[in-house]
Amino acid sequence: MTLPRRSPLLPMLVVAAVAALLYLPLMVWANYGPAARTLASGAELECRTALACATQLRNPVLPSPGQLAGGFRALSVPLTSPLSAPYNAVVTGGETLLGLALGAVVGLALAVLLVASRSFERATLPWLVASQTVPIVAIAPMLAVLLGQYGVQGFLPKAIIAAFIAFFPVAVGMSRGLRSPDALQLDLMRTYSASGSQTFRLLRFPASVPYLFTALKVAATAALVGSIVAEISTISFSGLGKMLAENSRASDTIALWVIMVYGAVLGVTLVGLVGLAERLVTPWKVRA
Repeated sequence: MTLPRRSPLLPMLVVAAVAALLYLPLMVWANYGPAARTLASGAELECRTALACATQLRNPVLPSPGQLAGGFRALSVPLTSPLSAPYNAVVTGGETLLGLALGAVVGLALAVLLVASRSFERATLPWLVASQTVPIVAIAPMLAVLLGQYGVQGFLPKAIIAAFIAFFPVAVGMSRGLRSPDALQLDLMRTYSASGSQTFRLLRFPASVPYLFTALKVAATAALVGSIVAEISTISFSGLGKMLAENSRASDTIALWVIMVYGAVLGVTLVGLVGLAERLVTPWKVRA
């Protein structure tokens, strides 16, 4: 008898419900100390007690639901305004998708070379690992200046910086996938007198597809972080990173929380798009 499949949304809804129940106590706990210090300083507030003021601070540690709702209204309308969070999220999403595509192409090429040549792997892999230890905050301005000398400005430098972070998970995951066929499968291909390219095309690459999509999900979140950091670290006129930098300088914590929520939703959306592509490309996979 086949058991009915459980909806993957159920665990997410349970976690969301628990988070909603814990939000108010955490918000009061986080804001109680700053509210008490503000009252003790003699500041004129409409509230009388620290407990009441915990939901009314101008720059709270954790905004109340009403403050978050007001922040979303202020930063979300009108949707097409260059100052709105949805508009800037679309800009950051475009940079991330382009960076993910570039990183995937580079990662796939490197994975094939790493599997095809042990000498290339021994000579290159340590440098690939070392490239990911460089702080992106430090390398982003340098890379933007370097690209600017060749006329590459605006949207593309952020995507290239995102690709710099995204290529590594793809290269590592895909190389592991290309090596996933066992010895018996490889021996069978030799029995059929398959060439190296035929073994790659008919055995190694199909076996690596699940690894590829797992790596792309990791790479998508990495590319998003790269895009936002690139927007913060370089001259940017749009994007969530630009909004984070501006509101951080203004010490607007409510706006920062709203922008972080938009960034989280954007990250979940990107991973969901990769998951949708996985379902379309690998319909034969059995999902519990």
